Amino acid sequence: MKGRKISLRARIFFSMIILTIFSLLLILFASYLQYNTQSEDYNLRRLFRKETQVKTHLNYLMKRDSAFQKISQRKAHYQQEFSSIATIHKVEYALFTLTGQPIFYSYAEMGETEDIYTLSQEVIDDLYQNQSLRLLKQNQAEKGKFQSSYSIMADELGQPYAILYFPYFEDVSFSTTELNTFLTRVYQISLFMTIITFSFAFLLSGFITRPIETLRNKIDKIGLLKGNERVSLENASKEIDSLVISFNSMLDALEASAEKLAKSEREQAWQEMAKQVAHEIKNPLTPMRLTIQSFQQRFDPSEENSLDKLNDFSKTLIEQIDTMSRVASAFSDFATLPQPNILEEDIAEITRLATEIFENASIQLDLPNKTILWPIDRTQWIRVMTNIIQNAIQAVPQGNTPIIELKMRATKHNLNVQIKDNGTGIAPEDIPRVFEPKFTTKTGGMGLGLAIVKNIISSLNGTINFSSSLEEGTTFYIDLKRKYYDDI
Repeated sequence: MKGRKISLRARIFFSMIILTIFSLLLILFASYLQYNTQSEDYNLRRLFRKETQVKTHLNYLMKRDSAFQKISQRKAHYQQEFSSIATIHKVEYALFTLTGQPIFYSYAEMGETEDIYTLSQEVIDDLYQNQSLRLLKQNQAEKGKFQSSYSIMADELGQPYAILYFPYFEDVSFSTTELNTFLTRVYQISLFMTIITFSFAFLLSGFITRPIETLRNKIDKIGLLKGNERVSLENASKEIDSLVISFNSMLDALEASAEKLAKSEREQAWQEMAKQVAHEIKNPLTPMRLTIQSFQQRFDPSEENSLDKLNDFSKTLIEQIDTMSRVASAFSDFATLPQPNILEEDIAEITRLATEIFENASIQLDLPNKTILWPIDRTQWIRVMTNIIQNAIQAVPQGNTPIIELKMRATKHNLNVQIKDNGTGIAPEDIPRVFEPKFTTKTGGMGLGLAIVKNIISSLNGTINFSSSLEEGTTFYIDLKRKYYDDI
């Protein structure tokens, strides 16, 4: 079982929605990356600026006292000065000798387990190997991740005299606030854009698919024998306009083909009819010819019973001529039924009268007791009843008594007739051909009876069907509907 297919309009609608949502997510992701990069650059610049300020202040202090190379010996003297620098610039920092011994901490009291604050030789080596004599490292502490800067302090002559350790905890308040503000605005814009996109996608998908839907409706109404309407669309796109042109061209070709087909079918029908008429008329001509030749050879006017022979000969010819007349009449009736004379008739009474001519069959009637007025052609309805009952009687095997059950039921707008026989039934392979012209299972007859019956029932705005079982019989069902809902 195939799954339900998604319409083009739904595909366009959801494609636009998905594209919009994807674009918004992409904007959010790009913004997040941008703000991360911006925050990192901001903090690196801030770290460098603070570090430079501390270096400048320290160099000024050492230059003032000419203590560049004496800083390690006079560290106790400068403790207050060093603390003031940390307070003024609102930073934490530390000074170490070139061998990594501590000179000053702003984040601990001097003398507290100074070995903990000794620089490792690995850091010192990395620092000297760096061309800029400056080293950045990512550290982890109780306060979280932070960056630290190691740089070599040099005097006026470029001689190193100390190592500055500068820990820097990133100031994320600015970037976080700005990012939250931006994301809030993006969320608001995204919500607004989503609503706009939903509306626009709905309208645009309808606008795009409306010509296709119009074309589909026209295609649904195409019929071989219908007057098909051409499609005309204003302001259609190039592709839709090409499709419309192709559709209209197809209709022209279809109508031309239908006309040729109808002409061919008419010619074939008349050819078949001519063959059938010729065949049916030829059948009695052969015995007529033989009878005339035999009569011509054997007739002797001087014989005593010559008059009787002449009468027999005449009777035989008249019978064959009547046969040909019936053939011609039957084909004429099938080809063009007489114009019906529709009147409000008592259909129950007419049906009863139509069954009285069958004396050799047991016909069980179940008709309404009241008068049932129905718009019918009296002659045609009698023909329908007699034809179906005659076929039912002929379907009963010889030696059995035909039992025909005829039931009629009527409402204000519908009339149902059921005719059941006790015949041999219809073989399954013959069921599809019962109402076809020329089809018959009898040795006599032309197979036009039920075809004429079906035409009459159709002209009365009705249908005829049947059900059959072998060796059990056949039941015909006639259903008529009023064209105009008059009171009975």
